[in-house]
Amino acid sequence: MKQLWVEQYRPNDVDGYVFRDDTQREQVKQWIKEGSIPHLLFSGAAGIGKTTLAKLLITGLEIDQYDLLELNASRENNVDTVRERITSFVSTMPFGKFKIVLLDEADYLSPNAQAALRGVMETYADTARFVLTCNYPHKIIPAIHSRCQGFHIEKVDHTEFTARAATVLVSENATFELDVLDSYVKATYPDLRKCLNLLQMNTVDGKLKSPSETGTGTADYKLAMVDLFKQGKVREARTLLAAQARPEEMDEIFRWMYDNLDMWSQTDEGQDEAILIIRKGLVNHVSCADAEINLSATLVELSQIGK
Repeated sequence: MKQLWVEQYRPNDVDGYVFRDDTQREQVKQWIKEGSIPHLLFSGAAGIGKTTLAKLLITGLEIDQYDLLELNASRENNVDTVRERITSFVSTMPFGKFKIVLLDEADYLSPNAQAALRGVMETYADTARFVLTCNYPHKIIPAIHSRCQGFHIEKVDHTEFTARAATVLVSENATFELDVLDSYVKATYPDLRKCLNLLQMNTVDGKLKSPSETGTGTADYKLAMVDLFKQGKVREARTLLAAQARPEEMDEIFRWMYDNLDMWSQTDEGQDEAILIIRKGLVNHVSCADAEINLSATLVELSQIGK
């Protein structure tokens, strides 16, 4: 079976990880050298490398496999998970210096589950460490924030993001047009994991297919929408995005629009206007009864910039 690119090009150790901040690199190496860590909260956008770095750190600490519990809170996020799985794991003595609970996507934990987790972190602080990752740190309760050292991972800029994606395509001997690659970048930025998955899925016979050739349609609606915008089919693009975006995705959609300001205007003045429109749409989203109508109205305003 062919290996997934996202796994094939994942770094094998901390030295291979691309840090955005030299201070963070030195901090991680210091933890590994000392063989100890505090409770940690890794935050940053989806697909940016939080879990990868957390696992590289744990590997560097040489934690015994029986001293590690990995959970994904997007699937296990209630109080019972904390009480039954986490508490039962940390309540026994570790084989090494301490146990580690790696809790991925901790912002999916319910408020009650987070409150229970806070108590467990406090009770077993001598023999267990908790490593949490999240996309939205504001969804983590203050009591957990105060018990963790925050570690925010900034997203790379569009240029570096594009360069990384292109490097993988070149390494796979895949031919591609820059404008086609740009569509994949705009549809997925800053989620490099999703970008690589889409690139691999749509590279056929050594060539990266354009969105219009792939037939991905609504399955990858952002990719299809970007392609429609580039073809000047603004109304069709707007209709597709408004129809396919789920209510729980709205915060992410508005962030995506902000991360891709050059889709709405190439000038500084136009992008400033786009920021104000996106901000208004996000504020209205909280109070608007129909999220689709609000999103559609925001897209109408964005498409009229400079006209």
